[in-house]
Amino acid sequence: MEMNTTTMEITLNGRAHELTGSTTLSTLLESLGLAGKPVVAELNREAVLPRLFPETRINAGDSLEIITLAAGG
Repeated sequence: MEMNTTTMEITLNGRAHELTGSTTLSTLLESLGLAGKPVVAELNREAVLPRLFPETRINAGDSLEIITLAAGG
């Protein structure tokens, strides 16, 4: 099986971010250490429901905003 080692650039929270190959939002969150944590994600200015993270593809040129939620008072 051939591995995809192409790189692509997205905008993550307003900054350029390089990814290796095609990925999903779930995989990206995992690589950022955010898997299983309460986050809000917006892909190209559209909210993404957490249940859709595993099937949401990240493509070159996409703009992604990820906000972590913290409880407290």
